[in-house]
Amino acid sequence: MTQPKRVAITGAAGQICYSMLFRIAAGDIYGPNQPVILHLLEITPALGLLEAVKMELDDCAFPLLADVVVTDDPKVALNGVDAALFVGAKPRGPGMERSDLITDNGKIFSALGAVLNEVGSPECKVCVVGNPANTNAFILKANAPNINPRNITALTRLDHNRAISQLAGKTDALVSDINRMVIWGNHSTTQVPDISYASIGDKAAKDCVDSDWALNDFIPTVAKRGAAVINARGSSSAASAANGVIDHMASWIQGTPDGDWVSMAVPSDGSYGIEEGLIYSFPVTCKDGDYTIITDLEVSDVIKEKMIASQTELQDEKNTVAHLLPS
Repeated sequence: MTQPKRVAITGAAGQICYSMLFRIAAGDIYGPNQPVILHLLEITPALGLLEAVKMELDDCAFPLLADVVVTDDPKVALNGVDAALFVGAKPRGPGMERSDLITDNGKIFSALGAVLNEVGSPECKVCVVGNPANTNAFILKANAPNINPRNITALTRLDHNRAISQLAGKTDALVSDINRMVIWGNHSTTQVPDISYASIGDKAAKDCVDSDWALNDFIPTVAKRGAAVINARGSSSAASAANGVIDHMASWIQGTPDGDWVSMAVPSDGSYGIEEGLIYSFPVTCKDGDYTIITDLEVSDVIKEKMIASQTELQDEKNTVAHLLPS
């Protein structure tokens, strides 16, 4: 049998993970022929709840689930794993902005980065979910120099999926008809959902909607969707966030369809004038376990201005957490 892939998940007893763990165990990330071992990390008071989650995983009798490790020790959870999903973080509640979380969660990701640097596989694939995700990924990358920096990513696939859903609803289309959606920038209200290159079947999306809707309705609706969910249910997105993580990792590992791309927050290589090293969302294609930023797109002045504003926010956040970065 194929050697199992080890997947670490932090905050594993939380709502997002409860919607995600069973799908990973069923093969939704690595595919139907790849066994997995789950490394589940939680704070000590939540270990009892996590043991109950393990019981449920066991009771599902997933053919691909080779083992489940339950621990409150990051060195055990991150030791030699092939993928690490950093979900655990202080959650955003009603009335809170992402900026409120930077200091508290930054300390968590600084510490986890140091542990990953010590015990992690150099080619471990990382997806940071806990907010502010882009800056937490930046902190983790800075504190884990032994890990391939290309492999430190943050989640904007949830925003990508939200954007597809909004466009499909507006045009009475199927989500499966929509290709080449883009999310630029930060996973925050400064993100830039962009339909400039999207298609709906054989039609250009920008020809199916008016430009005022695309700029003044679509963009803020997608950007503020997380807050809308919090206002409606009293807590952050869970199932949709879990689905975004699954999609992010599955695309990265299994590849993107020909002619389409996805949005991933990855270390900038300077494309589109974005500061090199910032964790910034770009359109990418994936193949053979790697990703490539789409670099040849013409960007309108309006979208470019918004992209720069999102970069500025990330630069401000980087300055805020400078004390958590190795000198």
